[in-house]
Amino acid sequence: MTRFAPAPAITFQSVSKAFGATKAVSEVSFSVAPGAAHALLGENGAGKSTTMKLLSGLIVPDSGDILIDGQAKRLASPRDAHRAGIRTAFQELTLVRDLSVLDNMLLPSAPTGWLGTLRRGAVAERVAAHFERLDMRVDLHAEAGTLDLAMRQKIEIARALYRDPRILLLDEPTSALAGGDVDWLGRIIADATGRNLTVLFISHRMPEVRAFCQSMTILRNGRHIADGAVSDFSDDQVVELIIGRSLDQTFPPRSGRPAASLPPPVLETRSLCAGPKLRDVVLQLRPGEILGVAALQGMGQLDLFSACFGAVPVSGGEIRVDDRPVHLSTPADALHPSLRIGFLPEDRKTQGLFLKLDGTTNASLPVVDRFTRGGLIDETAERAATEAVFSVVDVSPVASFTEAGAFSGGNQQKIAIAKWLVAESRILLLFDPTRGIDVGTKHQLYDLMRAFADAGGAVLFHSTEIPELVHLSDRVVVLYEGRVAARLETDAIDERAIMGAALGGASPAGVIGAAA
Repeated sequence: MTRFAPAPAITFQSVSKAFGATKAVSEVSFSVAPGAAHALLGENGAGKSTTMKLLSGLIVPDSGDILIDGQAKRLASPRDAHRAGIRTAFQELTLVRDLSVLDNMLLPSAPTGWLGTLRRGAVAERVAAHFERLDMRVDLHAEAGTLDLAMRQKIEIARALYRDPRILLLDEPTSALAGGDVDWLGRIIADATGRNLTVLFISHRMPEVRAFCQSMTILRNGRHIADGAVSDFSDDQVVELIIGRSLDQTFPPRSGRPAASLPPPVLETRSLCAGPKLRDVVLQLRPGEILGVAALQGMGQLDLFSACFGAVPVSGGEIRVDDRPVHLSTPADALHPSLRIGFLPEDRKTQGLFLKLDGTTNASLPVVDRFTRGGLIDETAERAATEAVFSVVDVSPVASFTEAGAFSGGNQQKIAIAKWLVAESRILLLFDPTRGIDVGTKHQLYDLMRAFADAGGAVLFHSTEIPELVHLSDRVVVLYEGRVAARLETDAIDERAIMGAALGGASPAGVIGAAA
């Protein structure tokens, strides 16, 4: 008896989609086996998100065919995609911040009973049971906007799974997750594929791709470059296929200068307490160095960065700049010409940029008064200043007059950083700056950080990717439960030491390496 192999769950046949003169995807063909976890890799702007939007019914192809389970489908709307069994968890979170978790879970349509009435009690029980199956602890009645970014991303994923899809699209879900939450997602994907659910997974992190996925497709400049089993490619091969060239050195060399040889601290915290977590934190940031802050999710790192920018009040201790105590009641205080502190926040789309405004306006906004003459903005001077910085951070000149939201995540992040260079910041607070950024752009940001420090700037740097902290930081402070668990310098900075302290394995006074 002849046995036929099942049709691929997803098939792209010569699919193309253009936006004006820009070809987002061009003649792309690939397929995904049913019940597989398949990675979609490429730089920002390579066509990955366009591919997801095509499958989600948010846009339609200009040419080519999309087949689901071997049948051609016209996915002209999200409703069409839902009918085809496709659900998506986007990186750009779609939760309504002012609605409760339960209400968000029921969007865009809720089950109703007799005469169209919403069976809220029964639905709440089902949603609670769904969260329990996914090992999630969350208050159904909490407003989504009050939850941290990682929990909002998990709810986004839970909502996609709640509708029992046959195909689950995950658009960079781990960019907002760290530590145990990433492991949680791995278990979710393994369970889904074990039930023959097909997962298409976008990520810039190869360890996750290797842990979660069996196969992959690589796109570059909107075109199909390669596909195959994940195990068939080395990390170096993947990088070269993604960016079209090799990266001889992923991380720039550290300064190698001990803290004692650097100038006096430009930023210092003494027994600093802020927010609900941060307690008695002492650190010193000197010109010419990158000081890494390592911590698992919710250990006070965001309170530290926000307090140093005047975004959350200080409840104890003090912040000093140039060995003088400062009172930062608002971010405007941090921008004062005598301080010049810039802050790159966790979520560039909602906190770092105005996506509907052009790059020039975004980049000049913190210091727009510098370009104001008689109540009017000198647009020539403003554009000259921003274009000069865009050249430094390698952003296309068209960013000057194009909405920030039209650019890829990597270019948006560059514009967000350019803002603080236009402001002539001498202290940069970079909170997870490479989140959701492709490998090529990461390399550019690494070089930019090191060049800023080498020129005498000071960088306070948090990353959810431990290798970045290991290879970029001149010193590392590890936080656990809002307190300093360890201080690491020079050769003592390694992943094992950082993770050990981040898990509470070192004493609060522990200092490893040269004196900190």
